[in-house]
Amino acid sequence: MKFLADEDFPIFGVKLIDNTGHDIRSIRIDSPGIEDEEVLELALKEKRIILTFDKDYGELIYHKGYTPSPGLIFFRLITYYPQEPAEILLKLIEQKTIKLENMFTVVKRNKIRQRPL
Repeated sequence: MKFLADEDFPIFGVKLIDNTGHDIRSIRIDSPGIEDEEVLELALKEKRIILTFDKDYGELIYHKGYTPSPGLIFFRLITYYPQEPAEILLKLIEQKTIKLENMFTVVKRNKIRQRPL
């Protein structure tokens, strides 16, 4: 799987995901300050699942009609240590019953909800 970490996704998490061999790019490193719409376009072009804490993506996709990326994982964690979102993602990847592609996945510490894109 290929991932695109939004600007709000912790760099420590990006490094952890990269160190486990997954293909990940970071907006914070590669294109800081670009608009959410541009992030969606980049993810679609490069076939990457977006990792974000920004709830605006749901609005853009479901209410404003933007073409969704190949997947989006929205982390709803109020407090967390820098590697925690990445650790949660890596556990999700290991689970064979959870599909991340073409899904809008909402992740809380003890709960996961999914909706097709």
